Amino acid sequence: MNPTNNLTTSTSNDMITEEPRAPHVPRLTRRLTGFLPQEIKSIDTIIPLQSRKTWSKHQVKKFGDNDGFEQRFIGHVETTLGRSLYNCDDLAAYEATSLSVRDNLIIDWNSTQQRITARDPKRVYYLSLEFLMGRALDNALINMDVEKSNGKGSENSRGLVKDSLDQLGFRLEDVLQKEPDAALGNGGLGRLAACFVDSMATQDIPAWGYGLRYEYGIFAQKIIDGYQVETPDYWLKYGDPWEIERTEIQVPVTFYGYVERQNGDTTTLSPSEWIGGERVLAMAYDFPVPGYKTSTVNNLRLWKAKPTTEFDFAKFNSGDYKNSVDQQQRAESITAVLYPNDNFNQGKELRLKQQYFWCAASLHDIIRRFKKSQKPWSEFPDQVAIQLNDTHPTLAVVELQRVLVDLEKLDWHKAWDIVTKTFAYTNHTVMQEALEKWPVGLFGRLLPRHLEIIYDINWFFLQSVEKKFPKDLGLLGRVSIIEEASPERQIRMAYLAIVGSHKVNGVAELHSELIKTTIFQDFVRVYGEKKFTNVTNGITPRRWLKQANPKLAGLIAEAINDPEETFLLDMSKLTALTKVSDDPVFQEKWDKVKAANKLQLADLIKAGNDGVDIIDRDHIKNTLFDIQVKRIHEYKRQQMNIFGVIYRYLAMKKMLKDGASIEEVAKKYPRKASIFGGKSAPGYYMAKLVIKLVNAVAEVVNNDKEIQDLLKVVFIADYNVSKAEIIIPASDLSEHISTAGTEASGTSNMKFVMNGGLIIGTVDGANVEITREIGEDNIFLFGNLSENVDELRYNHRFQKVDLPTELDIVLKYIESGKFCTDNPNEFKPLTDSIKHHGDYYLVSDDFESYTATQELVDEVYHGQKQQWLKKSIESVANVGFFSSDRCIDEYSETIWNVEPVKPEE
Repeated sequence: MNPTNNLTTSTSNDMITEEPRAPHVPRLTRRLTGFLPQEIKSIDTIIPLQSRKTWSKHQVKKFGDNDGFEQRFIGHVETTLGRSLYNCDDLAAYEATSLSVRDNLIIDWNSTQQRITARDPKRVYYLSLEFLMGRALDNALINMDVEKSNGKGSENSRGLVKDSLDQLGFRLEDVLQKEPDAALGNGGLGRLAACFVDSMATQDIPAWGYGLRYEYGIFAQKIIDGYQVETPDYWLKYGDPWEIERTEIQVPVTFYGYVERQNGDTTTLSPSEWIGGERVLAMAYDFPVPGYKTSTVNNLRLWKAKPTTEFDFAKFNSGDYKNSVDQQQRAESITAVLYPNDNFNQGKELRLKQQYFWCAASLHDIIRRFKKSQKPWSEFPDQVAIQLNDTHPTLAVVELQRVLVDLEKLDWHKAWDIVTKTFAYTNHTVMQEALEKWPVGLFGRLLPRHLEIIYDINWFFLQSVEKKFPKDLGLLGRVSIIEEASPERQIRMAYLAIVGSHKVNGVAELHSELIKTTIFQDFVRVYGEKKFTNVTNGITPRRWLKQANPKLAGLIAEAINDPEETFLLDMSKLTALTKVSDDPVFQEKWDKVKAANKLQLADLIKAGNDGVDIIDRDHIKNTLFDIQVKRIHEYKRQQMNIFGVIYRYLAMKKMLKDGASIEEVAKKYPRKASIFGGKSAPGYYMAKLVIKLVNAVAEVVNNDKEIQDLLKVVFIADYNVSKAEIIIPASDLSEHISTAGTEASGTSNMKFVMNGGLIIGTVDGANVEITREIGEDNIFLFGNLSENVDELRYNHRFQKVDLPTELDIVLKYIESGKFCTDNPNEFKPLTDSIKHHGDYYLVSDDFESYTATQELVDEVYHGQKQQWLKKSIESVANVGFFSSDRCIDEYSETIWNVEPVKPEE
């Protein structure tokens, strides 16, 4: 029997929902506090009066002062953790603090879910394979105000907790450092999702996020002999005090097997029964997400894979000890690692299994919640909006169609109408080669019923296309969800997401235009432009200004006379900074904040890079911090950055060789620290080679006494959110130098600007809109435009293109083996990709422009410091458009059609 029939018959799964209840209360009418459905006349008919009195008498209260927090803290230390005053170290203090703060959040979380259930609005479900949340404690302390115990107003919880910990013998700063980053993502996709759930809670949008609870994250990055080495990220080593383990919520998920149809029915459109060959359980973990200056606390639900039977006693008794736990290991591998390496078939299968597991469990939860309302299925799109963050959750489209047709027995076309009105799809790439595809053979073996449904979806879609564009066979082939041209047929997941959604959005204006004119131009022809829209990405200022850069946030509040820091909710207020951007006194204060942040980063680097001191502390204000931290990929062009560093180094050495003094060199090439960070995919050879080259250059440059610390190079290992919170506020210049037309948006560019760093970048992604908002004078743009890229690539393939002199010098020096004496050919693949293999990412075409712009950066930073500070201040003043609050406003109005559900006064 199909286990997912539990969608309609689940018992244990229905016991837990977002509103808690007393066990004897009927499920449909359960309420502890708050509102009652209109049809219920009196609570007396649900919960006896004495029960309500008893419950109210012992109702859990939030702490509202120092005594309340300290009592909660000590209680958790002694009873939850089983420790005492005498063995409570910083780790225990972190756990007790987190549990105490979480208590407050859960009380608000309960109230939020009860309020939403009572009002029964349309809800948003955000499906993302990554949620790069970072550390939770400091974020919660910033977002959560506490009501004073005397009932008169509220106060900042961070200050209250800091004072209380001082009294208890701990420093808040030490306690915060004990929290590991939640390893639930890798790059911009996951950080965007984290910003969005923060903004949805802040704006009181009724929303849940759904993701996976990865046991080991993507990996912990170590640098050994300059190479990236992947090791498990043991972020759950001591458990996670922020998650709520829902052992009673276990959703069965099926794989493999075959399909049966009743009464000899041969059509795949009629209800069918999928007989699975393997079953695992999805167990829920909830993570409360607090809004800023609101009591709304939304939920992020993560799924962990468990076996239906963990231990085979018969095999163990027969001596087959290894296979006795085989089912457990096979199931748990599904949620062990983010993005299993798919360079081999088993890895591809595991990645596909991971995606279906997550989509099936999440949809089960969404449907169960909807069915409690007892509304007809036709109202499902009026109650549910599901956002697909990239193509990873696209299987949810197929799964919902399967549930409606096979389990709920809806007509195929009525079901498909419901599906397309429910889903919306966010695209994150313009590169055809980056769009997700699955081999039909692999897909059909793992999900046989879903393959049938995809073929039927494609059949009806192509029929509609043919009717609109008769005899255009080329168009049919180009828009088909099934790609026939490959040696093995492939399922194009992006095409399936477009066909199955009512809206498709890009994440920057340039990106949204490019997808309409390049990779999805045929779909624009089929559907018209109305289906395609743009929502430019954004970031939450609570984490990326207030939490990451408290000194700057405080200085801004003082300058614009906003002691309550309301600009964190209305970033347009930052424009008042333009009034003081020319003020020398304010500029000096601004520069001091930046210098303090640089020292903090220098300490981080010294602690993690074998004592490398990248800065002379006496020269803190005249050392340019040039930073590029993001996922390592050829299109992001970290290789061009390090080539530029090598060019600068060789130019300095040549001046010295030609008889120039070190002072003359310093005048031409002033003090600079080039800082890199980011992870490469484990199977991405060229990206890993870039990391090796950066570290090899650092080894040579940092140990060259002749240049006297005028140039330093550092690679920061294991880049993550908490390190970003130190790195980003310290930047003078940040690099966003992707080949034009390849970066969808970027969000790190927004973070750097919000923290007063200037950008050197190409006209790509959100750099275009950043330029529009902050002004062309406050950004350093270079390089070719996206409309020239195809012609340049054509020239590289079919004509001889001479390398610029500067780059030729760099590549020859690399090939000489000076950066790897043991293996002179170590970096030949990197140089060959430019010289002999078409230079696909156009490093040679942009290198002259890049180095010339770097010279301009030196001139302004070192020769016109007041102008630099003015540019920095004006950039922050005009960055308000890039708040994720604005993004959520746009999604809510133009895509989701949802309204806030605000707390009662």
